[in-house]
Amino acid sequence: MIKLIASDMDGTLLDENGQVPPETYDLIRALRSKGVHFAASSGRRLDKLCEFFAPVVDEMDFVAANGSQVMASGELIDREVFSHLAIRRLAKTVGMFEHLHLVLFDRTKSFLLDDEDKFVREVDKDLPNAERIWYLPTPDVNILKASIFCDDGHVMDYAYALSRELGDEFVFAPSGNAWVDPMQRGVSKATGIEQVMNRYGLKPDEVMAFGDSMNDYEIIRFVGCGCAMANARPALKAVANRVVGCNRDHAVQAEMRTVLESLG
Repeated sequence: MIKLIASDMDGTLLDENGQVPPETYDLIRALRSKGVHFAASSGRRLDKLCEFFAPVVDEMDFVAANGSQVMASGELIDREVFSHLAIRRLAKTVGMFEHLHLVLFDRTKSFLLDDEDKFVREVDKDLPNAERIWYLPTPDVNILKASIFCDDGHVMDYAYALSRELGDEFVFAPSGNAWVDPMQRGVSKATGIEQVMNRYGLKPDEVMAFGDSMNDYEIIRFVGCGCAMANARPALKAVANRVVGCNRDHAVQAEMRTVLESLG
């Protein structure tokens, strides 16, 4: 029996316009009334996820910033930050490649290491409160997330190159069409959802997860029912337990409805 549903946002739960389909909120409430928890699992920060889910923010859980911020039952149960040394090494390595541009995120700001016109914003990469900086933030600034924009489209090439340079410290996951997410080793959406599971005493076979990009890989492999979207990357679809429909067709919501109907 499924007792926890975790879903990525962009290309997964959100529609083609980057919005939460309105029926999602009622489904979250209805599932909760039947004892099934819902968690948003995303590369987005916690503050942005809370804006998306304002009508039901107190009735769900969050795995934000690729597992760096975890909230369950209204309580922040984990927050992982990058070490200042790791950020220095990351910035130096990204600087080797003229077509790569680094963004660092703390709890409220986006720090741009290049002029803002270098960054093309996709639906899945907003840059809230963007601030252009010429020097790295000081060690007292808690960096929760980093993203790297590739301005020439060769995302997979750069993900490989970065992995060869810094693979002992980071996992580099392609995200969207032009971004690479550096994730600290040992921190992922899967580690975040595992903490939510521990809060509720759940096992992997009681969890269903949805995703479309390579930063969803670990969670799709970890849970008992890992579902890739029809619009997902081929490698993710290959390892998923199931492939469902597209986000534009509200496939996640359809699966949530199926779980709800199975509970009677």
